[in-house]
Amino acid sequence: MIGMILRRLAFLPLILLIIYTITLALAWAVPGNPLENPDKRPKPEVIEQMKKQYNLDSFPRFYISYLDSATGLRYGRDWASGRLKNDRERAEIAGFPPPTRPVFDFGPSLEYDDLTVNEIIRSSLPVSITLGAAAILIALVFGTFAGVLGAIRPNSWMDLMTLSVSLVGISLPSFVIGTVLLVVFSLWLGWFPVAQWGTLRSMVLPSITLSLPFMAYIARLTRMGMIDVLGADFIRTARAKGAAEHTVLLKHALKNAFLPVLSFLGPATALAMTGSFVVERVFTVPGIGQHFVNAVQNGDRFLIIGVTLVFATMLIVFNLIVDVLYRWIDPRIV
Repeated sequence: MIGMILRRLAFLPLILLIIYTITLALAWAVPGNPLENPDKRPKPEVIEQMKKQYNLDSFPRFYISYLDSATGLRYGRDWASGRLKNDRERAEIAGFPPPTRPVFDFGPSLEYDDLTVNEIIRSSLPVSITLGAAAILIALVFGTFAGVLGAIRPNSWMDLMTLSVSLVGISLPSFVIGTVLLVVFSLWLGWFPVAQWGTLRSMVLPSITLSLPFMAYIARLTRMGMIDVLGADFIRTARAKGAAEHTVLLKHALKNAFLPVLSFLGPATALAMTGSFVVERVFTVPGIGQHFVNAVQNGDRFLIIGVTLVFATMLIVFNLIVDVLYRWIDPRIV
């Protein structure tokens, strides 16, 4: 298992480099950017300075320069050469606070004034992670419970209800479900606040909306896995030995039936934590999804690349965690 983890970590920089290259090329090919917006166009000297500083007039130079700062290579060279230490010493002599430089510098935001991509990600990513984690937790608990109930008595009313709810969760788009929940429970009943974030009550509706598609898939995967496992020989052996029914279901059947769900949880968790664009729009959640949508619409290349790299890293890491858990649950898997 240690060798598998090391191999996956060794390929991580290469995968991120490929994703970075493709994203940067696509972002560069999209016409327009905030510097060309007549409504928010900076002064000509500011535009020229930014183009010169970030090589916005040449794709090869922009690619190399941005790769240098976004991957931390520039920071590493400055640290190794002592330039960072010299800058701090000069600042102390002059009476200024020591300069702070991020290791991974994703550059400035061309759309948001006086904000860098690092600052936008730092402030909005925890919101999206909190929302996604809550949605996955809800989907995992209720989806697994619904799948087990449906598998205990196939084709019963409980099973039909589980399948019906799963079908609704998979078929209806998030913006439809979110709008209905917002109108019914916020506007009509007044149980939850509208366009707020930061309290437990404000998290309920966005979390439920985001969790429904994942809950539906988890319920269906759990149901199919449990039906297959409950007919296996080792389940009949456990029952013949007098094991309690809840022990048979939870300890023997669910552990083996949960493997497909575990495979689904890797990309699902990354998608829930970083792909809640529609839900954040509907409920006005200040997450990273809204910033990414605005970046695509306005051609903010730095923000597009920074957010994409964060998304890609999270997806790879979560898949690695799932693979480790997969082998821990079933050591037979190579």
